[in-house]
Amino acid sequence: MKRRKWDPKTKSTIVLQGLRGRPVGEICVEHQISQAQYYQWRDQLLANMHQVFISNERREKVLARENVCLKRIIGDLTVELKKVNEWQE
Repeated sequence: MKRRKWDPKTKSTIVLQGLRGRPVGEICVEHQISQAQYYQWRDQLLANMHQVFISNERREKVLARENVCLKRIIGDLTVELKKVNEWQE
């Protein structure tokens, strides 16, 4: 039997169903996984859920730095364009 690969979004959706109160046995039968697999995914999700908030903060910092850099480039190009227009006049 070929082994299935589960993407992170599907795993989290399955685990969230159980965390919302749906019986784990039902979830496992529906998705054809063992209860041990479900609990392993659940433990992984709960152990790493703090990273969701960290990555958002990092992403915002990276975007802010990139924004500053792009504004500098736009400013430099604007100055160069004014110089070129002055020379052409």
